[in-house]
Amino acid sequence: MPQTAQEISNVTCPFCGLACDDLAVDNSPSGLRVLRNGCAIATASFGKLGAPEALNAVPRVAGKTTTLQNAISRAADILAAAKAPLIAGLGTDVAGAQATLALADRIGAVVDHMNMPAKLRNILTVQNGGWITTTLAEIKNHADFILMIGSGAVNRFPRFLERVVWSDDAMFVGDTKSRKVVFLGDVEHVNFDPPRDVTRLQCDQPSLARLLPVLRALVNNQPISKAHVAVSDLQTLQELAAQMKKARYGVIVWAAPDFDFPHSELTIQTLAEMIKDLNKTIRFAGFPLGGSDGDFSSNGAQTWQTGFPLRSRYGKNGLDYDPHRYGANALLAAKEVDTLLWISSFNPERTPPHSDIPNIVLAPPSIMFAREPEVFIPVGTPGVHHGGHFIRSDKVVVMRLKKQIENSLPSVADIASGILRQLPN
Repeated sequence: MPQTAQEISNVTCPFCGLACDDLAVDNSPSGLRVLRNGCAIATASFGKLGAPEALNAVPRVAGKTTTLQNAISRAADILAAAKAPLIAGLGTDVAGAQATLALADRIGAVVDHMNMPAKLRNILTVQNGGWITTTLAEIKNHADFILMIGSGAVNRFPRFLERVVWSDDAMFVGDTKSRKVVFLGDVEHVNFDPPRDVTRLQCDQPSLARLLPVLRALVNNQPISKAHVAVSDLQTLQELAAQMKKARYGVIVWAAPDFDFPHSELTIQTLAEMIKDLNKTIRFAGFPLGGSDGDFSSNGAQTWQTGFPLRSRYGKNGLDYDPHRYGANALLAAKEVDTLLWISSFNPERTPPHSDIPNIVLAPPSIMFAREPEVFIPVGTPGVHHGGHFIRSDKVVVMRLKKQIENSLPSVADIASGILRQLPN
């Protein structure tokens, strides 16, 4: 009998750190289609990854199709011969990360996630002085003042405003219409149409490095006579500082990729210290958005098992953590590694960085290469082709991902474990 369309409700989306769990998806002979509650990212990703032509792809070795077992064996041979292997990308779920880290431990590899250049800005802030952060539920149900810095909170996490800031089912005292929302940063490039009034303070991103220390000084009642700031005038910042100090429960939201300028971790550290200052008299918290491409899942698995974040090297003497030395792009540019295992199971657009060394790639079938890798094994996407677990943006909830469509694609965990079994003792 021909397959008929089937609506699947309460689907969890794995394509950004929000992991929205209220999607309705249609599973039909033409593939997957988001029916309700999907943002542009979810709609495009489910449609592309759930297309029929993507469900039964086969591996390639040196550009020629082969069996899965042959591809795993060839990958194992390459990694066994490597003297300085690099495992990067790491776009996978918790099980995929755990299996990959076990492989890294066996072959003595450096491990780095594709999002670490931005993620490191937050990590360095936590390591240097700690911070006070909150959860999605706390923001949704308690915050009466929200300062959103940069455009990434909206552009990279499209349903944050809908699901958290202006949610109709919030337990907010009074009405979310009374919630004060301020956008500070490059708001001209924020892609949204808010259902409520918001205050927009235009400022290009690099200028935040000069602006935020002034705002912190004003929050602490320090005299500021003149300030070179990137909003209209000093009075604007003074009014913003006054609003922040009147909050019953204030939150500052940012996305680390927006802080793409030299020494930007110091700007995030200024935010963290300002939040501590505010907590001397009121309740205030930060919320660094992240989790996309499984970066919290991979980094969480690494931290649980070793006590250290990613950008580490597994070796005979244990784990060596060095966030500056073990960046994937820097290692490739300096030719300090001789083999690359690239993993990107959520996004086929995240391709391996250019290099002349042997590449082994685990990614969705639709990925396009500038240079054909030595081994390409098409893998399934967690939450589409197989089940899994995904750490959400606030890192207090591990979301369960369910298989949505029948297919023959293996998971990253399957392949990493298979390679590990093929390595010589």
